[in-house]
Amino acid sequence: MKRSRFLLAMAAVFTLASCERVDDRPTLVIQRFFGECGAVYGRSIDVGKADTECGILTTILNRFIAENRDINVKVNVVAWPGYPQLAAQIAAGDPPDLVTMHQSVISDYQGRGLLAPLDQYLAEAGIDTDDLTLAGQRGAVKDGRYYAMPWDTIGRLWHINTDLMAKAGLMANGKPVLPNSPDELLEHARRFKAATGKPYLIQAQVSAPDYLVANLYTYLLAQDVQMFPDGRHIRLNTPQAREIVQLYKTLNTEKLTTIAQDFPAATASFVNGEGGIFPTGTWMIGPYDDAARASDSRLGGYAMLPFPRLWGNSAAFVDGHAWVVPADERTPEERRAITRFLKFAAQYNADWVRTGHLPALRAVLDAPSFRAQPHRSDIAAMAATGRQLPDYVQRQSAIQGLIGEELEAAVTGLKPIDRALADAERRVNELLAQI
Repeated sequence: MKRSRFLLAMAAVFTLASCERVDDRPTLVIQRFFGECGAVYGRSIDVGKADTECGILTTILNRFIAENRDINVKVNVVAWPGYPQLAAQIAAGDPPDLVTMHQSVISDYQGRGLLAPLDQYLAEAGIDTDDLTLAGQRGAVKDGRYYAMPWDTIGRLWHINTDLMAKAGLMANGKPVLPNSPDELLEHARRFKAATGKPYLIQAQVSAPDYLVANLYTYLLAQDVQMFPDGRHIRLNTPQAREIVQLYKTLNTEKLTTIAQDFPAATASFVNGEGGIFPTGTWMIGPYDDAARASDSRLGGYAMLPFPRLWGNSAAFVDGHAWVVPADERTPEERRAITRFLKFAAQYNADWVRTGHLPALRAVLDAPSFRAQPHRSDIAAMAATGRQLPDYVQRQSAIQGLIGEELEAAVTGLKPIDRALADAERRVNELLAQI
């Protein structure tokens, strides 16, 4: 009797198991950073009402899932920037299908054959690469091929307190007057401090190596200086680099800038009206604009412009976010799912760049709806002038850290400029030799 009941029970189990629905849809694993905000946005698909990078991306992904039920979409949110986890997944032979990646990081993976070329994917998605901005193209092309779909361009701007600039007589026709040479920058800075009693520049020079490096890169790129003659060497101990670093050292020596501040302290100084100009990222447009509009604002008038042309041509050292596809064996159905997502994401580029970034698509950049957003017309030129390091340069984040340490020592007077640049050059070359 017990045996018959057992057999009946087992038969029921097998019957139920055989009735389970088999999911034969192609699986698409999307891995992204930008934070976790599911508690706020849940399953919302209202992209137009979303806010912040996290909120906008979450609603875009929710909408893609809702409109593509024939694809088994799995979204994996990783802690910023997610690259250690991605490296582990690739090493385990189980990479995701789509990943958010900074354009400056792409070479680290592409150079080792870990990313799939996207030329064919983009063509099948109906994305003409000629429709991408110049900055977007530069960030996505490696070794002559597209290894990413660029989604934006990010860089540093001069965020400006126009009330203080007016007190210093550095406004004309409602616009800040910016310098056109290193000597003029110092003249403006001295005039500003004399008129306001405050530093002309607010700078995050502590625990922020990217800040000083971005200044150096910007003005070397503006002069078409070949910093990286090849993928194993950097050339930094040059007259052009010494002149740029000397300018920032003079600003420190004469206390025309804030000193010994990290990024939170520098941000607090700017929003509290304690200085004239804070060179920092495009991603701060929204927060600073909100701070200036607040009823109890101490920021006063607010504007931002690309870095002024001090040497050479107008240029901006930029980065950007992009979608990449890790190399893996995939079925035609899985490839089509990737193509469908790339096409979908491109259609929401205008929503994505409400975060403060510059769009990757020319049509979005030129659209009246984009230009009508606060300050966007003032910075749109960066989509053309934005430049990155050569596409063969790997380990850019590590390089930035090494150079930043030496620049901090140089501008604060801990090391002579020549020695700091020579040490930076040596340390970076040692790093590159290990790749």
